[in-house]
Formats: sequence, C-alpha cells, structure tokens
Amino acid sequence: MGIKSFQGRRAEPEKLESAPILVEHYMTTSLITFSKDQLVIEVMEALVKNKISGAPVVNERMELVGIISDGDCMKQISECRYYNMPIGDKRIEEFMESNVYTIDKKINIFDCASLFYKHGYRRFPIVENGRLIGQISRKDILCAAMKLRGQNWHC
Repeated sequence: MGIKSFQGRRAEPEKLESAPILVEHYMTTSLITFSKDQLVIEVMEALVKNKISGAPVVNERMELVGIISDGDCMKQISECRYYNMPIGDKRIEEFMESNVYTIDKKINIFDCASLFYKHGYRRFPIVENGRLIGQISRKDILCAAMKLRGQNWHC
C-alpha cells in the first residue's frame, strides 16, 4: 500500500488539531462537598447560593460516602409538612443517596453522555485511589460538545 500520491505530489500526513475528549479534561475539580453530619437546611442554602443541583458527601479523608441532591431535599420538605416538623432539622445522612455510581476520568465524553442518557443521573463523581478528585455533570458534557463542535468526532 504505502503513501498514495495525488496529481504527482507526495501526500502529506493530515495534521489534526483535535481537542481532548476525555472526562478528565472537562470535569470539575473544585467541588462543593458536604459531610453526612451536616443539616439538610445547609445543603438547601448551598445549592441555592451556588446554583447547583447536588453535591458529593465525603468523609474527613475525602472518600465519597454519598450524593445529596435537590431531589433529596424535596423529600425533607415534603416530610416536614406531613409530620409538622421544622425544615432542615435532619442530617444529610438520612436523605443522601449512598449507592453512588462513579466513572473513570479516562473515559471519553461520548461514553459519559451515553451513561447520562441511559441512567438519568445528573452528575458522576470521579474517584481515584479511593478519594474524590472531581465530578462531571450533564452541563459539563454539553460544554465539551460545544467546544468540539465543527470537529470530526472520532470515538
């Protein structure tokens, strides 16, 4: 086979300036986190203040122990009315999701988008050597796709 020529000229290898497409290039590493002993009202305040829909729950060694979301807070709001109790007097541990799916920072954003689509999650934590190192959200994937717009997507 070898190098093919076109109109008598030597074919130059095509130089592609491809943007990175791995989760590690688009994940957030500066995270708002909570501890399981914090009050749900603190989560509500932080979610509203920071315009986010959820955050990881970690222990003192930054090991992931759960995720708390605005949906989990809705459960607290609903229960406080039903039981006629004040909002936010409960601990995160009672409402957080402790069965958390994580992803590897080396998977490409297209596979990550597929996971978001198939499972309906809003965010995936990224854990390395047992410690939380980042998180990728649906919005991060949208931003990555916009940056890659106009390029050939080789998956």
